[in-house]
Amino acid sequence: MMRYQHKFVSLIPEDLEESVLYVSTEYATVSHLCACGCKEEVVTPLSKEDWYLIFDGVSITLKPSIGNWDFDCRSHYWIINNKVVWCPPEEPLFKNSKKSNTRKWWDFFSFFTSLKV
Repeated sequence: MMRYQHKFVSLIPEDLEESVLYVSTEYATVSHLCACGCKEEVVTPLSKEDWYLIFDGVSITLKPSIGNWDFDCRSHYWIINNKVVWCPPEEPLFKNSKKSNTRKWWDFFSFFTSLKV
């Protein structure tokens, strides 16, 4: 399982290191390189409308999940206690019958209830 370490900084550096969450409280932003390894910079602005950060003195959790839909990798994950928790791969929800669609929704949401935060 991939883990990030965190660094509290005034400014986000131009060159980001892999496996590091850069937290700027001054600019209410967390930046990191994508967890998939594609080296794209992921910027998560902290606000009531965007993400929020939980710092327990040891590790960081970002909520909600990080969905890099505009990247080629289209990665989707959570950062919980500095660890990357991958979201299940997305499947078309309206592919076959109504019954299979309902089952996929339940499978999808049961994943989130199983997360230990």
